[in-house]
Amino acid sequence: MKRVRKAVLPVAGLGTRVLPGTKITAKEMLNVFDRPLLSYIIAEGRAAGIEHFIFVTGRGKQSIEDYFDHHPEMEAQLEKKGKTEALAALLAELPKPGEMSFVRQMQPLGLGHAVWCARDLIAPDEPFAVMLPDMIMHAAVSPMKQAIDAHEKTGGANIVVVEPCPEGQAHQYGIVALDGQNGRLNRMTGMVEKPPKGTEPSNLFISGRYVLSADIFSLLEKTPRGAGGEIQLTDGMAELMKTQAFHALEYEGTTYDCGDRMGLLRANVAMAIAAEGDAARDVVRGLL
Repeated sequence: MKRVRKAVLPVAGLGTRVLPGTKITAKEMLNVFDRPLLSYIIAEGRAAGIEHFIFVTGRGKQSIEDYFDHHPEMEAQLEKKGKTEALAALLAELPKPGEMSFVRQMQPLGLGHAVWCARDLIAPDEPFAVMLPDMIMHAAVSPMKQAIDAHEKTGGANIVVVEPCPEGQAHQYGIVALDGQNGRLNRMTGMVEKPPKGTEPSNLFISGRYVLSADIFSLLEKTPRGAGGEIQLTDGMAELMKTQAFHALEYEGTTYDCGDRMGLLRANVAMAIAAEGDAARDVVRGLL
């Protein structure tokens, strides 16, 4: 069983739910307290042992690549002014040589298509992670590490990270079906996208972290367009499930969906409190 070393980050989306902020700023570069949203995702991946991040970008996303590069003028100014702490924080974001690659999704054909665009950077027998970059997952142990540990514990099964959906809202999510439920890690039997009320097979929805077999690439290549006229990753996973084991992991932690304005606000407050504690709480209390 090969170790999970690579993660695919689909970052080509337009971020229409947080307009006008994303008109000229990549959604993934919107600020969450003191750093871009994407910074939290990379930190989570690094804490999980990911060695190679593959960004699937699109038009207007140059700022992502620029962020993970040197800024000589700014670095020189910080050094000249003795702002060593700020300089150290800036340099800590930089990748090691070969740690990041960028590929282009030429058309917005969905999450499944975005993942497929990374196929040439992953070996045919290599498991890999997928991290959706608009979901900050805050936990004592990196949620991606929890997923990779589950992958190893199950002997190399595909892993889908899930969490309980709000009561009465299962019809708004992609819901997993389980072969019994005992603890946080359970074998999956299927996935249902937005099931009609009262028909949901569980209360657990797919929440943005995966460990998948490279065999999914050949299936995504043949997957017809599904919901919204896009190639859906869930359709490819459903096909792969016919021949390979899938397990759902209910991870330990809290998810902040930064894909809409209220979710982004919630993430800002939560990350500020996590970083600054009572000082941030006092600011929020003052506003309230």
